[in-house]
Amino acid sequence: MDADASAAPASDSGQGYDATPYLPSRGGLAALRRAAADCHGCPLFRDATQTVFGKGPARSRLMLVGEQPGDQEDVKGEPFVGPAGQLLRRALDEAGLGDENAYVTNVVKHFKFTPAPRGKRRIHKAPSLREMTACRPWLVEELRLVAPDVLVVLGGTAGKALLGSSFRVGERRGVLLPMPDPFGEEPGAVPGQLLATVHPSAVLRADDREAAFAGLVADLSVAATVLE
Repeated sequence: MDADASAAPASDSGQGYDATPYLPSRGGLAALRRAAADCHGCPLFRDATQTVFGKGPARSRLMLVGEQPGDQEDVKGEPFVGPAGQLLRRALDEAGLGDENAYVTNVVKHFKFTPAPRGKRRIHKAPSLREMTACRPWLVEELRLVAPDVLVVLGGTAGKALLGSSFRVGERRGVLLPMPDPFGEEPGAVPGQLLATVHPSAVLRADDREAAFAGLVADLSVAATVLE
C-alpha cells in the first residue's frame, strides 16, 4: 500500500518537515516514484511544477546524486536534463563511464527558486538544512534499492546529506571512501564505495571552465577504475 494520501503537509500540521509519512510501505523504485509525486513533506512542493524523482535502472552499478532539480528539470520532470546534465554526460563519456546505465537523482526532489526581478526567469536557490533533512528519506530508499557499487556525490549539498554537515568537497573530492550506511551503521557496513566531486553547475560557473571540466573528468575517472 502506498503512503497515506491523507497525511497532512508538515508545514500545515505544525510539525517538523518530514517526507517519511509519504513513503510507500512496500514496492520498488516504481512505487517509490509514484509516492514521491504526492509528497508534501516540506513547503517546496507548493511552487514547484512537479516532483523530480530519480531516473535509471534498479541495481545500477553507478549512482550519481546532485543537489536539487533546476528549471528545466522542474518543467520536464526528469533529473539532469538541463545544461548541467548535458555537461555531466560529456564528462562521464570522457571518464570512460558513458556506457554505464547510471541511476541519477537529487537530494531534494522539488525545485527551489526565487523569481527574477524582471521577466519570468526562475533563479535557483539552495535548499535549507530542514528541506534537505525532510527529503532525505527518499534518497535513503533510492540508495537502498539501487545498491550501487559506486555512489558519486556531486557538490556540497549531496555530500552533506550523506556524510554530515562538516563535509567539504574540496577536502574529499576524487578519493574513494567507504559507502555510508543511510540507516545509521558505521561506514563500510554497506557494500560499495563513495566518491565526491564538484557539481557540474559549478563547472559552468567557473572562470576557467576548461580546467574545472578536466577536474570533474579526473574525479569521475577514479570511479571508472572501480567499475572496470
